[in-house]
Amino acid sequence: MVDLSATMDPERLASSSVDLNLKLMQWRLLPSLDLDKISQTKCLLLGAGTLGCNVARCLLGWGVRTITFVDNGRISFSNPVRQTLFEFLDCQDGGKLKAETAASALKRIFPGVNASSVQLSIPMPGHSVGQLEEAEKVKRDVSRLEELIESHDAVFLLMDTRESRWLPTVLSAVKNKSTRDRTLDQQCTVSRPGMSYIASALAVELLVSLTQHPLGDGAAADTSAKDAHLTAELECHLGLVPHQIRGFLSRYHLVLPASLAFDKCIACSSKVLSSYREDEFSFLMKVFNVPSYLEDLTGLTQLLQDTRVSEVWEMSDDEILE
Repeated sequence: MVDLSATMDPERLASSSVDLNLKLMQWRLLPSLDLDKISQTKCLLLGAGTLGCNVARCLLGWGVRTITFVDNGRISFSNPVRQTLFEFLDCQDGGKLKAETAASALKRIFPGVNASSVQLSIPMPGHSVGQLEEAEKVKRDVSRLEELIESHDAVFLLMDTRESRWLPTVLSAVKNKSTRDRTLDQQCTVSRPGMSYIASALAVELLVSLTQHPLGDGAAADTSAKDAHLTAELECHLGLVPHQIRGFLSRYHLVLPASLAFDKCIACSSKVLSSYREDEFSFLMKVFNVPSYLEDLTGLTQLLQDTRVSEVWEMSDDEILE
């Protein structure tokens, strides 16, 4: 008796072909590449828009098998030309749900992927929360987001605003998860179309590099300062592992800056993380309902008062990097 199912089932053929392609890349380019570690990395994509769709496609190409989309929006007529998992029919009749449609599209592309979706609204600092029913809903949303971050290995922050990325950043820091933040700060739909592909690809490649580094997400920052990155001995088989990548598409140029952690950061400083660990939702309610609470807590308000504003704003990015 000979079992021929693997040669006749289209889904099993697709799975073996994808695996073979990655193994050929490993064989020809990098024998030390740990493909199992990459495929077993569970990725949570917060945002299923321009960046979310493109990040998902790149992850699929690397053999990642578990991808979860989180979004609360619907597909509009302007979306399909930039958001690669949607098409014109998805926009009609009010538009389909983004997260659900993106997950379904991934499964059509590759049935072997474990793609799922969650429709969820992420609470934001300074956006007031009422009492009773509204507070209970927000509490459920926070709890659900915490569960999702806990159950995944890497979190991609792909939302449109910095405010919406605050809570996931805090929760990820508390739970020691890898975060890949490659948003375009409220400019996705009005930026050059190719920018989202570049940012998405860099984010995914950076995640894969972390999976191959001996220290994982504890890797020290590689930087482009003084061209040392061109001659440095690299710990990761795939090359550099920067903590930050800044690109200038107008000049087709990338720089890899590195800096010390800011002790007054409103998302990952010790005061913020300890306050969340101690008071949890009561701390979040203060953040949601008091616009200046985070700045006051971390000392950022006092710092701004003590600093001449003109000196801060007159510094350009180039001057900071130098």
